[in-house]
Amino acid sequence: MIPKSKIKDLYKQGYRIVGNHSAIKVCMWTKKAIKNEDVCYKSKFYSIQTHRCVQMTPSLHVCSQRCIWCWRDIDFTRPQWNGKIDSPEFIIEGCIKEHIRYLQGFGGNKKTNIKKYKEAQEPIHFAISLSGEPTFYPRLPELIDQLKERKITSFLVTNGTNPTMVKKLIEHQPTQLYITLPAPNERIYEECCRPLSRDNWKNILKSLMLLKDFKRSVMRLTLVKNKNMLNPKEYAELIRVSSPSFVECKAYMWVGYSRERLKQDNMPSHTEVKEFAKKIAKYSNYIITDEKENSRVVLLVKNSKIKIKL
Repeated sequence: MIPKSKIKDLYKQGYRIVGNHSAIKVCMWTKKAIKNEDVCYKSKFYSIQTHRCVQMTPSLHVCSQRCIWCWRDIDFTRPQWNGKIDSPEFIIEGCIKEHIRYLQGFGGNKKTNIKKYKEAQEPIHFAISLSGEPTFYPRLPELIDQLKERKITSFLVTNGTNPTMVKKLIEHQPTQLYITLPAPNERIYEECCRPLSRDNWKNILKSLMLLKDFKRSVMRLTLVKNKNMLNPKEYAELIRVSSPSFVECKAYMWVGYSRERLKQDNMPSHTEVKEFAKKIAKYSNYIITDEKENSRVVLLVKNSKIKIKL
């Protein structure tokens, strides 16, 4: 399902392929956490243990958009599922195995916190967000259930273009559901995300309306200067009507393949992200409650009483 030439290229980038359509890649923040250097923003905002998190995808080969800011190689992905379907059990076991195998080198690193390194051998978080669009994996609800049985939390990130699967997930409740809102309106969406279906914007709006049915939900704004970092009032209106638990305003980062499509000037500073978040707060019933400067991300919540930590 994934060309052999592409697998070789992905391996060089740090990916490890699992079965026919899944993959892991050890996150930079996981590596830093094991060496006591830093933690990811999810640790600061939601108290996850960064050193025990697996970054993975069950649908490496499928995506319904070609976003200009995507740091991944999007040329080999397809808008619809094709080929075999691996079982959730196989995917989970394979991802954990490859994740642990990748970390073996840290055992001999003088900077490694040995306690954290040992704990990392038993992951307790899955960040289902690495590449591709995970909601196109047909057995995603079972995958979420399997993770729950293993007492592993699931942070599922979707672009919202598959509302049918998002609706199915209501009964299965991932630990935290993210929907990335890539634009304040359809015109900007078409320009920035180059959708592979003419119904994508409508589908995103349908998915956003389902956010209130999840116990913990996040609307993520990936902000790109001079592209989609515009019209905060329109963003605020979409936030208001969809009512997520949290809103994350995060800067686009000039890394990976996105450097072929954008300029470094398109990457906003943390100060610029925070100022934009303030404008969204002004037009919505959300308030800024936290931030992580070196990740260029600001957190907003609906009110100050909501439980943020897991």
